[in-house]
Amino acid sequence: MFPLDKQLVDQTCIDFGLRNARELGNASIRQLVGVVKDIERATGEEFIHMELGEPGLPAEAIGIAAEHKALKEGCGSHYPLITGIPEVKHWGSEFVRAFIGLDIPPDCIVPTVGSMQAAFALNLTISQFDKERDTVLFIDPCFPVQKQQCAVIGVRVDAFDVADFRGEAFGEELERHFQTGRIAAVLFSNPNNPSWMCLTERELEILGRLATRYNVMVIEDLAYLNMDFREQRGMPYEPPFQPTVGRYTNNCVHMISCSKMFSYAGQRAAIVAMNPYLAHRPYPALAERYHNDGEFLRNFIYIVLYSLSAGVTHSVQHAMAAMFKAACQGKLRFVENTREYARRARRIKEIMEKNGFRIVYDKDADGQPVGDGFFFTFGYRDWTGEQLLNKLIYYGVSAITLTNTGAQREGMRGCASAIREDQYEELDRRLALFNKEYEHM
Repeated sequence: MFPLDKQLVDQTCIDFGLRNARELGNASIRQLVGVVKDIERATGEEFIHMELGEPGLPAEAIGIAAEHKALKEGCGSHYPLITGIPEVKHWGSEFVRAFIGLDIPPDCIVPTVGSMQAAFALNLTISQFDKERDTVLFIDPCFPVQKQQCAVIGVRVDAFDVADFRGEAFGEELERHFQTGRIAAVLFSNPNNPSWMCLTERELEILGRLATRYNVMVIEDLAYLNMDFREQRGMPYEPPFQPTVGRYTNNCVHMISCSKMFSYAGQRAAIVAMNPYLAHRPYPALAERYHNDGEFLRNFIYIVLYSLSAGVTHSVQHAMAAMFKAACQGKLRFVENTREYARRARRIKEIMEKNGFRIVYDKDADGQPVGDGFFFTFGYRDWTGEQLLNKLIYYGVSAITLTNTGAQREGMRGCASAIREDQYEELDRRLALFNKEYEHM
């Protein structure tokens, strides 16, 4: 029965270290998930979950079969190669060529324990290149945990909201930050988490040109590779490919996660694809610190990654290799599979707009509508994201505030992945009750 009992909800929040539901806006994503799960258990009411960016499709069977086969053949008793097994390096290289259109040699393909580990390890390594360059620039809105990682390792963060600087203004704002001489790297996702905006080819060219001029590394997060469904992508070795800054600079690395592409989130599978020029570049500060030749790739693998995990789970590497291979051979149509998220997002947004909500980041470059995909943003009246979260929680709908993503606009991030076919009608009912309660307040 909605709204839920206020005392019960507030007590659950208190049990998680919050004073009441009004502090939910300050909770981490995983903390919010914990609160919601406990409210579900206490009330018996299932929430409409839009807070956690988790795949809503089954894990690819090709990966599961490859892991099973590898384990049966004994890989579980052997340490994996920290550089990556030959198969994952070869097929990772082919995958980049087939779907991004870049030539990254196998020796520059490095498996990581998800893109979370990749970002942590990259930011840590990059921060040691030059003591004068102590800052990572985020193109906001962004995935909040990546900034949290910088806080953990003591790296300064700078940022700007890309929605306010499109086209040529994007370059002007980048250059303003680069001219400080403190920017070691710039990190962005494309499509963007959470807004689902996409940098244009011209903006990527500007970023690449300036990264080369100012010697700034670009970390390109391709967690949602080829999921801008406004274009018909996904045929291996055929354009259109995933847009990438890698066409415009050698100063770049690409994080490619299997979590959303192959719905393989639980196995923490990803690769870092390094431009070979950058991978083999020596850095005197690394040489002095680690008493070696200072090469970026070797220090990234044998010093930083080795300190974090001593390699990616052996069977998972076999799964990645098998899925990359199947995709390259046209046997795994992952873009067509993930297109389901666009259908879900479109239906959710229609329900929201019908019930008085609006899309916050609604326009992309040149004023065209933002595409439908894994994430979307929404707001209500002139409320802050925290105010909206604090009210929606009583109606069994959960999402995260945009404040945590560095957005300059107020509202919330929703994820379309977890909603089931039988929940659209229920979402409509709950939001109608919500709107009836608050539309005239």
